[in-house]
Amino acid sequence: MDTIQSDNYPIYFNNSIDELVNFIKKGNYSRFFVLTDEHTGVHCLPIVKSKIEGLGDYDLIEVNAGEESKDIDFCIGVWKMLIDFGADRKSLLINLGGGVITDLGGFAASTFKRGIDFVHVPTTLLSQVDASVGGKTGIDIDSIKNIIGTFTQPKAVFIEYDFLKTLPARQILSGVAEMLKHGLITDAAYWNQLKASDLKNPSAELIHRSVEIKNVITIEDPTEKGIRKALNFGHTIGHAIETNSLINDQDPLSHGEAIAIGMICESYLAYKKTGLSTEDLNEITQVFSDLYPRYTISESSFDTLFAIMQKDKKNQDGKINCTLLTRIGQCNIDNICTEPELRESLLYYINL
Repeated sequence: MDTIQSDNYPIYFNNSIDELVNFIKKGNYSRFFVLTDEHTGVHCLPIVKSKIEGLGDYDLIEVNAGEESKDIDFCIGVWKMLIDFGADRKSLLINLGGGVITDLGGFAASTFKRGIDFVHVPTTLLSQVDASVGGKTGIDIDSIKNIIGTFTQPKAVFIEYDFLKTLPARQILSGVAEMLKHGLITDAAYWNQLKASDLKNPSAELIHRSVEIKNVITIEDPTEKGIRKALNFGHTIGHAIETNSLINDQDPLSHGEAIAIGMICESYLAYKKTGLSTEDLNEITQVFSDLYPRYTISESSFDTLFAIMQKDKKNQDGKINCTLLTRIGQCNIDNICTEPELRESLLYYINL
């Protein structure tokens, strides 16, 4: 359970920071840089710094924590820092943080001087099982999530379980939503294993299995032309709810909380459109309802949510595109969903 080989890069698990040190030593880089935010800077950076001190000349780039940092202005700031620090094409960017850092840092590195090497050291459960694996980079524009980005693979990913001990319970559960999704779309046995586990403290074995599932899918379809769209289950509606919450709520939903709502709604769509059984729908609804707090969605926000969904990058010919389950452990991609159908699915959640 030490290493998974991805598409031309390794994903390290045990003693991963030591592996990072070995990677830097072997890389023959002119300079290296660590991109982080203030939370990771307090809780995780000291561990990494203690290992990389003495490896050569490096600089720290820190951005504000939170989704608001994943925009073009912060990205320009990262590019300017790289210029000011004298980064060249033989430089390395180490993205130490959650999904915002790996998405932003990957995009900044993949475009700086037409691309410099980068690696991910994901520090949240969400980034370990989702954002750091698969080569997607991206930033948001006008609150549209990940609308600008590239498919660029990191040179390596270093997953350190100990970092998860620094996270509040809400952040752990945010990552658990993506783990549950992995079971729902490909592996009913894994879904059942997760259900029977302490999901407020997921084991290393479960995290490893989630990374394995995502890795297999992204290797088969690195640029999301086909089967990789399975990973979008829950995200068409979930991203719209998350975006609307980020704009309007004083305490916005986490990514996982929003995607959990999306998976309930899109499971209802699957029940109506792709043959998901009543039993499976009820089971999925119950699992997510037990784990995540109720969120109030008003019918007056539906038009706003539909407008956000219309801008989703997965759409085809202006039509809203969803991945839907056929049963627990199996899904269909490229299902066009109409506004009345989406409305009905949101009402299903509201009326639970």
